[in-house]
Amino acid sequence: MAWGQGRDLVRAMVLTSTRAIPGVTVDIISDYDVIVYVRDVLPFYENREWLSSFGEVLALYRDPLAKHDGFEETGFVVQFVGGLKIDFTILPVEILTKIVQDQTLPAEYDAGYRVLLDKDHLAEGLPHPTYQAYIPKPPSQERFNEVIDSFFLNVTYVARYLWRDDVLAARAILEQYMKPEGLLTVLWWLVEIDHGWKVKPGLYGRGLRKWLRPDLWKDLEATCPNAEPKEIWKALEETLDLMRKAAHEVGMHFGFAYPEERERLTREYIGGIHKLERGYP
Repeated sequence: MAWGQGRDLVRAMVLTSTRAIPGVTVDIISDYDVIVYVRDVLPFYENREWLSSFGEVLALYRDPLAKHDGFEETGFVVQFVGGLKIDFTILPVEILTKIVQDQTLPAEYDAGYRVLLDKDHLAEGLPHPTYQAYIPKPPSQERFNEVIDSFFLNVTYVARYLWRDDVLAARAILEQYMKPEGLLTVLWWLVEIDHGWKVKPGLYGRGLRKWLRPDLWKDLEATCPNAEPKEIWKALEETLDLMRKAAHEVGMHFGFAYPEERERLTREYIGGIHKLERGYP
């Protein structure tokens, strides 16, 4: 706040994400997500020296200069020496004016925000957040089927990569696609069912252990393999078993039919691959 107050180009600053959402657990390594509204974005993009005001930079990522409603924008994800981490979004002040005029909060604001600085009183007209952004909605039958179908397709990729001894690729599909896009989606649905559709899911399953039933968490732990092919095969089976268990429960809650035949054929397919002689030279 003091940094922004001392720079004429900076007109407003808004804190979002973890440190601005009521009831969210914050710890000593939680980062700060700050939207900085400025008169001119270009000086912040071209010269990074302003970051040194917050400490010595350990590592950073800079967004390319892009257009937002016709105006230039950029951002910096910065890890400082000593532990401080700040995610800066640099926007022209006209964007804040437009949000107030439209009276429609972006999802990031609607999840919760806190005005840190408002030199020109522009943020005084911001609507109050509903704190509903990013909260999942109950799935439709179509969405349920879509998640399950994609999950089963990825199962076949894992099996094929394992047969070729492409262990890294097999693990990548299992951990980056089957789980985040399939299994974790269904597990978060169960969390929402148990907690009245009020929980904001964390990226990559962050925070899931706090909300998921202990029996399901134990089953989820069993899906985490090491780099041995036989362990990945085992984790693949465990992941299939947990998806079946969780998806059945979600389906029963909403009256959705679980694709039993699709699962049977998928297991038959990967079982056949598993029995083949290994495919690499």
